[in-house]
Amino acid sequence: MHSTTSKRAAILAMQPLYLQIKDDIRANIVEGTYKADDKLPSEHEMVLMYNASRTTIRQSIKDLQNEGLVYTIPGKGTFISRPKVSQTLLSLQGFGEAMSPNGHETYSTIISQRYGIADKLVQNKLRLTQSQIFELQRIRYLDREPISLDVTYLPSDVGSKLENEDLTGKDLFMLLESRLGIALGNAEVQLEAILAGDNLAHLLNIEQGSPILRMERLTYTSLGVPLDFEYLYYRGDYLKYSLLLSRHGG
Repeated sequence: MHSTTSKRAAILAMQPLYLQIKDDIRANIVEGTYKADDKLPSEHEMVLMYNASRTTIRQSIKDLQNEGLVYTIPGKGTFISRPKVSQTLLSLQGFGEAMSPNGHETYSTIISQRYGIADKLVQNKLRLTQSQIFELQRIRYLDREPISLDVTYLPSDVGSKLENEDLTGKDLFMLLESRLGIALGNAEVQLEAILAGDNLAHLLNIEQGSPILRMERLTYTSLGVPLDFEYLYYRGDYLKYSLLLSRHGG
């Protein structure tokens, strides 16, 4: 055992210093010395700890960020990432539908549900001939941790049929199909990375400036009629997506 440890130490010593520092921090994460959401020592503290330059420390942290092991909040510091829950994007599913088979608990709390005037973008997305829509805002929870803010827009006639439904325990897709008898077809999805503003950070119990994965999703019925337009704001420290891509479409 001692021989194996010595060989490993010798190999590490041959690596560039930034790799040695990166491997040391990674080992502390794996062993539990650093836990999820713990703040790493400051750049100045690590310069002293490792007897390294700021450039070397920054390269180590950059590599750890690229591996998804840490995340940086401007003005706050660098923190240990949580082990991320993975959702596979192979079919059109609600969040609960995707998470429950893996043993995760999901539910929602409603921030607001109201009728209002659709802006031009929403009106065009849903191809509305009149401007009134039903807007639903929910916080989605995964294993009792706030995971996303969902902002949903529906035609007002569809929204009126959902007003008295339990929107906290079931996915909206399931209610549209099972309660309203609307067969869903497919969805157009766009993803982009943003930083959490003050309100979003408060709702999701994260630091302002934390990474957010913003999904824009337009769902169609099986007849090709746009039904449900949403902005979904997922915590970047908690969720990752995996996709299966075919070389020739398929």
